[in-house]
Order: sequence, then structure tokens, then C-alpha cells
Amino acid sequence: MNSPAGELAPVVLSAPSGAGKTTIARFLVESESDFAFSVSATTRARRGTEIHGVDYWFVSHPQFQRMIDEGEFAEWAQVHGEFYGTPLSSLREAGQGGRQVVLDIDVQGARQIRGAVPQALLLFILPPSLDVLLSRLRGRGTEEEGEIQRRLRTALEELRAAEAFDFFIVNDDLRRASKEVRDLARKRQPADGGPSGSLEDAQLLRSGVEALLNQETHSDRK
Repeated sequence: MNSPAGELAPVVLSAPSGAGKTTIARFLVESESDFAFSVSATTRARRGTEIHGVDYWFVSHPQFQRMIDEGEFAEWAQVHGEFYGTPLSSLREAGQGGRQVVLDIDVQGARQIRGAVPQALLLFILPPSLDVLLSRLRGRGTEEEGEIQRRLRTALEELRAAEAFDFFIVNDDLRRASKEVRDLARKRQPADGGPSGSLEDAQLLRSGVEALLNQETHSDRK
């Protein structure tokens, strides 16, 4: 049976917060002519120089609901009171000319994509270690500790959904990891020796994040 998106087979990048999936996605689209983003729809207000149909399709809440009711989304989610989604029409348009469509979305959206477009390739991006993840989450050291804890809890939820993905890629170097994503997207199978990451790596990282959060919770109770 064909999916609602025909023969499209987008590459979906998901990751725990701080793993670098957005950087990889942007690098691929900017450096490879056969890779492209699809334009998402959102109910949030347009910001600054954002352009309708380029940055997002800006729609009203009733229009977004109509699109949901009519099955026009490959995936959608509500975030802080606003709706975001990937229209199937945007997937088709982005994939014209044989281009490889890249989606940079959370695990909830990735699971929805798999349901709407079974041919999609789901890739999970991992940091090389828990220490690196923490370093990236802390950024420049200006975030409040409560925000760090929130990001860790979000990362934990992402890691708990890792088993739904096809392949795992360790983002230890942007160019190397981007090349691995590119090759997987084009060939649909890993190079000799297998992918750089595994489900076991994701589970080990999840255990580390859980232990860290439990340690912080125990400290707060003292």
C-alpha cells in the first residue's frame, strides 16, 4: 500500500537536546544540493523578517485544525499553546527533482512520520558522551540550573523513545557525522562496519541521565 505521501522517503533526524541534530540538518541542506527542508506550518505569529511559505506556513488555529481533520499533516504537535506540523504537500514539494527531504523534529513527530510515511528513514543523533551532552546543554554557562534540569528531563524522554529509530549516529565531529547521515540517506544502509552508534549507546546514555537526575533530586531533598 502506498503512503499518503506517495513514494517520498524523508530522512528524519531526532536526538536528545544538545546532541546537535539541527546543526547537522542545516549543514547538509547548505552543503548538498540534493538535500532540502520541507516548510512546516505553525499557528504562532510571524517574527521579524520571517517569510510566509519560506520560513513557515503561518496559519490560524481554525485553519490548522481543519488541516488536522482533513489528514493534511505527516506529523504535528502542540508546543506552548501553539501548533506546529509538517504538511504532506510540503514534503512532496521539497522532494521535487529527486531531492532528499530532511526533517529536524522531536521523537513524537518522528513516530508520526513513520505512521504516515512508512518509507521514512529515522536517524537518532547521539552525543559522544554524557559529559559532552552536559557541556552542550550548559552552553555558555548563562543558563539557570532549573533550565539545565528541564533540558535533561527532555533529553531523557527523547532517549526513552530511541528504540523506534532505524540507525544511530554519534555526533563527535560535525563533518563526519553529517557525511554519515548523507550516506545513509542516499544508500539506505550503513557503510561496512555499521553505523557509528547503536541502541545500546542510547540506553547507556539514558542510564547516565537518569542517574544524574536522581542524584540532583536526592540533593534537593537534603
